[in-house]
Amino acid sequence: MRRFPWILTIASALLLALLVWLGVWQVQRLQWKQDLIAQAGAAASLPPAAPSEVLDAADVEFRKVSLTCPGLASAPYVELQSIQAGQAGVRLISACRHPGYGQTLLVDRGFVADVVSARPPTWASATPVQLVAEVRETPAPGPMALAAEGRRFYARDNAAMARALGVEGPVAPQTLFALTSSNPDWLALSPSAPPAAFSNNHLGYAITWFGLALTLAAFYIALLRRKLTPPPAVKRADDDREERPS
Repeated sequence: MRRFPWILTIASALLLALLVWLGVWQVQRLQWKQDLIAQAGAAASLPPAAPSEVLDAADVEFRKVSLTCPGLASAPYVELQSIQAGQAGVRLISACRHPGYGQTLLVDRGFVADVVSARPPTWASATPVQLVAEVRETPAPGPMALAAEGRRFYARDNAAMARALGVEGPVAPQTLFALTSSNPDWLALSPSAPPAAFSNNHLGYAITWFGLALTLAAFYIALLRRKLTPPPAVKRADDDREERPS
């Protein structure tokens, strides 16, 4: 009688539990991602509100604000290397002091393609510019991000950008992407917010993990049957030998 393969069974059970857990986790992640996408869509559909109503809330991502930026059309800016619709260029970021709001806001005024060498003129002005902008959380730059060169940046860094712009006092951690132009007479500037980067591959991952779990179970059952099935009886050669006449 063959021994039961306890080591194989325990190892297979542990691996099966891990694969099932990974599949369940991906199903949970799928639900979380779907809720996140729905929340982003709901936030983006809300009408623009004052910065104090939006930026001081708990969840500000994708909300729209209506703000006033004195002198924004001719304000100093830093350039952020960027790509839009497959075209290389820069985004112009300036500081905005919305009246009545305690923090300086960094406004991404829009994209300028590299084929355009001109830039908006800069001079001191207090002429108010009315904008509608979309709020995005600004993650810290990664460890592989290139260092800024003067006022040219290769990664979004609100604190460093604010210093380059000579901003004093507190700066809001979010970035406001202009949806209306600060310089409507300068058509090379394209105001826009980047598309939401929501990758949702969790269903495919879940199917993969559950498929591996089923494959493992089928392999274990087949191997177990093979190990526990007794071998066919071997007849002795002399039992198979036909009797010969003497």
